Amino acid sequence: MDSSLTLLVDSSSLIYRAFFSNPDTIRAHDGTPMNAAHGFLRMLSCLVADWNPDFVCCATDEDWRPEWRVRLIDTYKASRAQPGSAQDQTERQLAAQTPVLYQVLAFSGVPVAGYRGYEAEDVIGTLAARAPGRVAIVSGDRDLFQLVRDPAIFVLYPKRGVSLVDRVDESYIEARFGIPGRAYRDYAVLRGDPSDGLPGVRGIGEKLAGSLIGRYGSLEAVMAAAASSRGNVALGKVYGSLDYIERALQVVTIPTDLPLPELDLTRPRGQPIEAVHALAERSGITDAVLSLTTALMSDRGVVTDGSAQF
Repeated sequence: MDSSLTLLVDSSSLIYRAFFSNPDTIRAHDGTPMNAAHGFLRMLSCLVADWNPDFVCCATDEDWRPEWRVRLIDTYKASRAQPGSAQDQTERQLAAQTPVLYQVLAFSGVPVAGYRGYEAEDVIGTLAARAPGRVAIVSGDRDLFQLVRDPAIFVLYPKRGVSLVDRVDESYIEARFGIPGRAYRDYAVLRGDPSDGLPGVRGIGEKLAGSLIGRYGSLEAVMAAAASSRGNVALGKVYGSLDYIERALQVVTIPTDLPLPELDLTRPRGQPIEAVHALAERSGITDAVLSLTTALMSDRGVVTDGSAQF
């Protein structure tokens, strides 16, 4: 396997974490809060310094509640879409910060990728499938655990910022959930996710979902057993929810084949354009921007095999 490392960052996930973990006293000269932008840039600089990636990309939610997923399960993220919800209020407070943040990334040479009608996790799934070597995915969204493939793809799941993360590989999934290391998606379909408005199979919670996937090995095998079994209460619940399961599978599955344009994700190592410093100063995030540009330019572990198209 190619020894290079690609760092794929779920920027939507980390921006939210940065927003809630940094005080809103961090402000631009005009008084606009910049706590999320500051926190995200500091986290990204730590990730680059700690993992020394050869390639890097920040993925965005072009649509955090895609209509095609809602058509399949109408409760998908429904509570978050309500006016006045926590997400609605947070989105309003982030509205002035995210354009500045993405402009800083552009001026610094860090690629940002999204795809119309899809979430950041879908973009990450596609880029991970294209990557030439190992892939480290950074996200607080456990749905991305389904992409884990030893030794090529692992997830860095934040526990305290990004200074403390769980390195999620197949052995972590096996130990934590009692299921095969590549069966997280199947487990998630059965269990559901209330925070995403996915009810799961009625009467099957976390423990029973893990037990079924652990015993049969996959959702497909569980469904086959449910279709041929009589008298087993748990399998009976699965059999009575086959329509839901088929729809949930489509909602939960992260695509790996979006028609993204070719992207050069080569980590920028040169000086950023001058405009980034003026933007940082106006926005009150000079320290965070300096931290990121310094980390990017570090020559530790430089590779010399050129750029790669993803």
